[in-house]
Amino acid sequence: MLPGVRQPFYTRRGEVQKMTIWLGLFVWMLVSRAQQASATEHRFTIPTEGEAVATITAGCGGCDWGIAGHEAVVTRVSIDGTYSQHLIVTRGDAPAPYRIMLGSVAAGEHRLTIERDTERSSKAAGALNVQTVDVRAYAKGSAEQEWLAYAPLLYARPGTVERFSDVPLLMWVERAPAPAQGFRYSVIFTHEDGGTPTDRLMATWGRTTDIEFVIGRERGPDGTDREEIQAKDHEILPFRGKRFGTHPLLWVATDNNMVADSGPEAIRFAPAPELVSLDNVSREVVMDANPWTYAVMAAELRREGRIDPAGQPGSAKIPDPRRFAYLEACAELERATLAFDVGVSIRDGATQWYPSDRGEPRFRIARNGCVRVAVPLPEGVTAERLAGVRIRAFTRPPSDGEPALPAGTGRVTLSRVNGIFMLDENYRPGTPRIRWTGSIEARGESAPVPVPVPPSAPRKH
Repeated sequence: MLPGVRQPFYTRRGEVQKMTIWLGLFVWMLVSRAQQASATEHRFTIPTEGEAVATITAGCGGCDWGIAGHEAVVTRVSIDGTYSQHLIVTRGDAPAPYRIMLGSVAAGEHRLTIERDTERSSKAAGALNVQTVDVRAYAKGSAEQEWLAYAPLLYARPGTVERFSDVPLLMWVERAPAPAQGFRYSVIFTHEDGGTPTDRLMATWGRTTDIEFVIGRERGPDGTDREEIQAKDHEILPFRGKRFGTHPLLWVATDNNMVADSGPEAIRFAPAPELVSLDNVSREVVMDANPWTYAVMAAELRREGRIDPAGQPGSAKIPDPRRFAYLEACAELERATLAFDVGVSIRDGATQWYPSDRGEPRFRIARNGCVRVAVPLPEGVTAERLAGVRIRAFTRPPSDGEPALPAGTGRVTLSRVNGIFMLDENYRPGTPRIRWTGSIEARGESAPVPVPVPPSAPRKH
């Protein structure tokens, strides 16, 4: 430009725009590098060799499991420089505890490293915030070591991390029923991409997480040992795979989270199991004991577009999970299927009934034992208005090649109602109401049979 000639405005504006772009890129590079470099190192000492469990209290800035692109930070966990597993920080911004297995660890000092896996983390996820790390080891001969030592490690199904779908949240272990000795391991996944549709899951299982038995290790009364997995098509097969120390290695192999004992070694998870007893309760009580699982469940439903206030049976969509009444009961079925009605108090002391099957035969219970159902209620109904429970029995439909059973031959015997609750604003289960034990029988195609619960004080509406 010639001396004394003023630079045109549009030229100066273009340079400012370029500088702004370069400055933005520079800031992005700094943030990106900071996120990539973010690693937490925790040194710990094990006095005696044992099975180690780490509790990592962590959060991730700006993360929300329910928003695409913001789901989570994925971390890579190493021990003394050797890969152990991946951990997905599913529970959002606020630091929360995540329990993982580290396997058998020798006595002495060790180094646990937790670092961001930038390639696999959500693109818009913020910084990883590891607040505390606590490592405890359980020596051979301790009660915990007995069942920790044979808990499985799970390799992820392709798409699990890439789409943040069907992630294993929790593992639990139960003692094998007598006279057998040993343990059975089950996993709670955030959802199942195949298998039962979302609306039917709520009606017949009372949740949209996927809960699956994965492996059992038992010794029978004759002294015979067996180790079995739940494979494709729910087939129970002998485990013949590899191990990490004493831990079986399993691969999630189907869209409904069945497992195999071989596969590609890519990303693996190792949630530390909790020992539970499920006498006279359903498996879903493990979720109740870990109420944050309901929030993660609901978030994945939102992100995958499975929530619709007007969702009808058969649409594979449901209303907001906070609109449901969650009911648990125990019953024995003979040639029958089962549905429940949940009563809601309305004006003048009357009760309006809402069915768990919603008029759809596929939404009825077809299994014995303690079960969980979820019943959608109108907008604005609160737990205080839950007023009663009824059961309805139906003669079961014939199996393939079987003649139809005569109407009225199905029979249901109800022995317990463990309670009914709703979720609060933050998706946490409320205090169960309407508990009952006894014996009630319902015949197929008969009128609904009420559960005799004590009357509650009338509530004004």
